[in-house]
Formats: sequence, structure tokens, C-alpha cells
Amino acid sequence: MKYIFRIENLDCANCGNKIEVRLNKEPYIKEAILNFMLKKLTIHVKEEEAEHYPEEKLRKEIEKLADEIEKGIKILSVVDEEEVYIAPPHEDCHCDVHDHEGSCECHTHNSEGGLSRNGQKLTSAPKAKRDNAIKNFLESEKLEPTLLIVSIILLAIGAVLDQSILLIIAYICVGYDVVINAAKNFVKGKMLDENFLMTIATIAAFAIGEYPEAVAVMVFYKIGEYLQGKAVNYSRKEIEKAMDIRPSFARVIRNGKEQVVSPEAVLKGEIIEVRAGEKLPLDGVVIEGTSTLDTSMLTGEALPVVAQLGSKVLSGSINKEGVIKVEVTTSFKNSTVSKILELIENASSKKSKSENFITKFARWYTPIVVGLAILTAIVPSLITGNWQHWVYSSIIFLVISCPCALVVSVPLGFFAGIGAAAQVGVLVKGSNYLEELNTIDTVVFDKTGTITKGEFGVSQIITQGMAKEELLALAARIEAKSNHPIAKSIVSAYGKLKDEEIIGEYKEISGEGIVVNQGDSVLLAGNEKLMAHYQIDYKQEEEIGSHVYVARDGQYLGCIVVADQIKADSKAAIAKLKAGGIKKVIMLTGDKKENAYKIGNEVGIDTVHAELLPQDKVTKLEEALKNGKVAFVGDGINDAPVLARADVGIAMGGVGSDAAIEASDIVLMTDELSSIADVMSIAKRTRKIVTQNIVFALGVKVIVLVLGILGIANMWLAIFADVGVSLLAVINSIRVLGKNVGYALRMVRGK
Repeated sequence: MKYIFRIENLDCANCGNKIEVRLNKEPYIKEAILNFMLKKLTIHVKEEEAEHYPEEKLRKEIEKLADEIEKGIKILSVVDEEEVYIAPPHEDCHCDVHDHEGSCECHTHNSEGGLSRNGQKLTSAPKAKRDNAIKNFLESEKLEPTLLIVSIILLAIGAVLDQSILLIIAYICVGYDVVINAAKNFVKGKMLDENFLMTIATIAAFAIGEYPEAVAVMVFYKIGEYLQGKAVNYSRKEIEKAMDIRPSFARVIRNGKEQVVSPEAVLKGEIIEVRAGEKLPLDGVVIEGTSTLDTSMLTGEALPVVAQLGSKVLSGSINKEGVIKVEVTTSFKNSTVSKILELIENASSKKSKSENFITKFARWYTPIVVGLAILTAIVPSLITGNWQHWVYSSIIFLVISCPCALVVSVPLGFFAGIGAAAQVGVLVKGSNYLEELNTIDTVVFDKTGTITKGEFGVSQIITQGMAKEELLALAARIEAKSNHPIAKSIVSAYGKLKDEEIIGEYKEISGEGIVVNQGDSVLLAGNEKLMAHYQIDYKQEEEIGSHVYVARDGQYLGCIVVADQIKADSKAAIAKLKAGGIKKVIMLTGDKKENAYKIGNEVGIDTVHAELLPQDKVTKLEEALKNGKVAFVGDGINDAPVLARADVGIAMGGVGSDAAIEASDIVLMTDELSSIADVMSIAKRTRKIVTQNIVFALGVKVIVLVLGILGIANMWLAIFADVGVSLLAVINSIRVLGKNVGYALRMVRGK
């Protein structure tokens, strides 16, 4: 049984890891996945335990366990949004929360007839107003920065005037919650959390007479935590904004009237209206109106798409102009936007090697550093008798014993990388796949639908004494009644045929072509066999593709070559991959050798394997895997075995394709191969920034530890090595999205 919960008041990534580890040790839980970035907890309860743990009981058990690790955490059930209706906002109300009957939460009437706001009775009593004001302030976000400012002022005055009492008051103001949580954790036997370690470090500083430094450490610790929380939350919002394709409402037509409801409440077959500037809430078919749609949030493609009568439209697209009515073809749960959102949310649960390393490292880092702190305080002091120096050095160890800089910044870096990929129309199904892209040195392509369009098109017209346009027109008239793909491509190349242009008695000879009798004339369009059958003296062409020879009354008129068209960006995309460090590009196809070699040479393929059966493609891929790390790129429909076998499977054209999303590790939402080089570039940028964070955080901590032992470092430097490094690592992580220094400063300010 699977349950999804939302987490509130979880600000410590390391604590999040501890909660996940603790939950996975519970006997009734099969798997627990905590997504710190999205504040989401996914719990898989063992089948045999499911009846003993209904959702509400499970929620309370999880909240109790989580509260033991970080105080104040709230675990909230995810409401079944299919039952939520949204009514249009009132013109005179600025509240954006409305129930299904159209009433807003801003103004309701209580049982005593008095007007209430947000469900609370309003009163004019001065005492009640004062009580509410105090309560609201204590619960508001203004309390912490206010206490910080007061503490800084008291610290400055106390340090200048050498007044210990002011310093103690400053310490209580800024660190009371840290000390209280430390005491509670101590009672529970939890002595390696950050609250306890920071409390011991600062009390030890008081004990050796370092009052100003004790208060300063707590002040700067709280400042760093505050700014880090702001930066993490702002980063998360920016990443979510980059991937924000979820529609908030739908205008459904019921009984001739428009209702504004949640997309989940709309049923398949219902009619919705979408106005200019609104997101399409569900997939469907246009039944009225014409407009252009911005699909860039889905595909990364900036060019607008025309939507008219009969056009299939996808949820998440933005209607740029006019009003269209759409018949819904899928429920929201099965819509394109819902599948993409689910894929992105689940991506964070598939951790990279770097994330797994940091998780394991964090479990050992704190106990080891605390152990070193104890040894540093006791052993040298017993030998030298200089307790002041060595206790001070041990405090430095305690201050930098939390691995938050790594635990926060590494997952945030990969989360930002997944968000950056989504911005260019690429869905990466896990941090592990984003990291794996850095190791790829060989890219293997399927041909049809990947390098080529997978559609037949007229590539050449060769005539014998007549105009090309005339030969194409005649061939289109002959092929007009055929359903063969080659026939359709010729008719499509000519344009729409008028009824009077469709000619005569039609006869299709299987495996040869078409014969049409028009009056006394016999018209032929087909392959070499048809020409031989009617003893036509024709010239056999050598051009790559399928040949349609045309003859009239025994006279050969020319040949139309129909071939699969190469995508416009295939050659440039392959060149871009090679420029980015890919050593070898291979193409696998079941097509004829001459066709395959011509296409391969044209687009810059290094090795071509043609005339392959599906099982042969797997064999060729395994040969490539022996020589390096391989990514396979296919259409995600006929290539499932090869996609699964590759180190990284990349599917093309994922919009609306369930098969593509299921079969691959990475989904390109467009048919443009250039997206592969883009996501590989993002993967490299992500790895570079994540590596910077790991080296920077570990390097600074090790340097400060050494300096502390040597008596050079002080507690000011130690606090920088803890919260300062964490803050800088978080700011650095968001650079994956291509943000600059000015953006980083706005992040810290929370604006």
C-alpha cells in the first residue's frame, strides 16, 4: 500500500535523511522515500501490515517518529484533489480560496450570527485584539529576525561595556529554542544532533570565559540557518517555477452553464472552454474556435502551435489568443501534464552516486568529528595541562561537526539540474541518469523516427521529356485512391486533389503498383515489376529510396523517388555531440544497406549497421557496451529492449507517448536531436557545481579543523565553516539553472 504525505517545518536536510533512515527501519514499512526538495514523503506499507496501519494512524506514527528527530515537524495527508471544486472568485474579494459552492473563506457567518474571517469570530474587545496580536507575532516569521536583531545589539553593547549579563540575555534571546531542543534530545538519548552539539559548544565557551564568542557563535549560527532556509526555499520555488506546468482550474460546460472547477473534477468527454492566457487543463480535441498554443513548457519549443477544429491539444499548453472549446479525451490523472509532473517529482527519489555517498558520509562524519573533539579536549590537556587551549580547540570541532553543507547542496544541485533539463524540453527520470550522462562516450541511434522523420516524402523527380510538376500531377492522380504510404506521400507532395482530377478505372496489383484506365489510355505507376509486367522500356534509377516509375500508353515518362526524410537538425546535432566529447556515434537500422549508408554519411555517423532484426540491434548494442559507456536514442515505441539494455536510454518525442515515458531513462519532449547535447551540457554543469560544493565544503572543514588543533582558528572561523559554507554551497547549487550573482543575492534576501 502506497501513501503520500506532505511535510511541514522540515528545514534540516540532514534531519530529513535521519527521518528517512529511521522510517525504513520500522517493521511495517517496506520503503520510505523522503524528498527534502519537494517536502514530500512517500511510504510503502508492507501488504501484510496494511490493514493495521490505515492512513490516519500511519500519519500519526510518522509524525511522532519525525518529531523525535526534529521538533515541530508536521505530517499532512495529501487530499484527494479529484473531489475539490473551485468556484470563480468574487469581484469584491481578493481571496483565492473558494469552495465548490462559490463561497470564499474570507467571509463566513458564525453560528451566533457574527461575521467571521477565516473561520474565527471577530470581536472588537481590546483584550482579544491584543491577545491575537501577540499570538500572531509569536507565530509569525517576524519573531526570529526580531530576536536576532535584539541579540546582535545586546552582543555589541555587552562586548564593548564588558557586561556579562547583557551577553547572557543576548544568548537566551537568540538560542533559547536551540537549548530547549537540545535538552529534549538529551533526555531521549540523542546527542549527535546539531542543536545539542551547538549548545555544548557555546556552554563550553561560557565555561572557559569566552562570553562574547559563545554568544557570537549562536548568533551567527542562527543567522546562517535563517539565510540558508530562505535560500533553500527560494531555490526550490524557482526550480518548481521552471517546471510549473500544472493548471490550477478548468472551465467546464455543464447543463449549458460554465463552471470553474479543479482539473481533477472534469470527466472524459466533457467540454471545457479555454480563454486567452489560460493553461489547457486537460488533453483533448478542439471542437470550436481557432488559436495558437505555447507548448514551450512541455517541449522547450518556442514556436507557437496552431490549434483549430479537430486539432489534438495537450494539457500544460498556454492558449495565446482567442477562445477555444475542447472535448476532453483523458482524465487529469492520465493527462500529459500529470504524467510529466509525476515523472519530475519521482526523479528526486532516484539518487545519484554522489547523493548516496553524501548520505553515507553524513552518518559517519558527525560521530567521528565529535569523537575527535572529545579526544582533543581531554588527551592533550592531560599531557600539557593547558585545558583552556584544548577545550577551545574541541569547541571548534563541535561547531563544524554537522554535514549540512553537503547534505543540502548536493541534492539541490541535482534537483536544479533536473529543473534546467525540463526547461529545454528534456525529462530526466532520476539524478542517477543525469550523473550517468557524464560518463557516456558512445551514442547509438535508431534510424527511423530518430535521425529521420519516419515519414515518406518525395525526395526527387526524374522525367523523360516532360515537366516535373506535370509528372507529379499525373502520378498523384493515379495514386489518389490508394492507401499505401508511398502513394499518400506522392498525393501529399502534389497537394489537395480536386474531385475532377481523380481519374478512371482503378486497379492495384499487389507488390507491383497501380493501373488506371482513362478512356483509351492506360496509366501506370509502380515499381520495376510493374514496368516489366507491361513491357515498358524504362531507365532503372539508382537514387536512394523507393522508386515509382510512371508510364502512359506504353511510353516511359519518368520516376518519382520517395524516401524517409532526414530531420533538419540531425547533422548539426550529431556534430554538436562530437564537439561535446562523444567519441563514437553508431546507427542501427533494419533498412537496406544502401539507404542506411547514404543517410549515415550525410549526417556524420561513424559506424552504420543495416538490415538488422530487433534482436540484432540488442546484439550490436552489447558489442558497443564492451568498449565504453553507451546511450541509446530511439522513438521509445519499437526500441524497448535496446533502451532498457543501454547505460542510458533516451526516447524521442515523449509528448503524449506513454511508451516513450515508460521505456526510457530520459525523455526528449520534442523530435529535435539537438536536445541530447543540451541535456549532456546540463549534466556536465551539474556535476561541476556539485563537485565544487563537495570539495569546497570538505576542504574548508578540514582546513579549519587543522587550524583549530594548531591554535590558529577561532570560533568565528568555525561558524563560517559550518553555516557560512552551507549558505555558499546552496547559492552555488542554484547556478545550475544559469542564475547569476545578482540572483543569488535576491535568493538570500528571499525576494
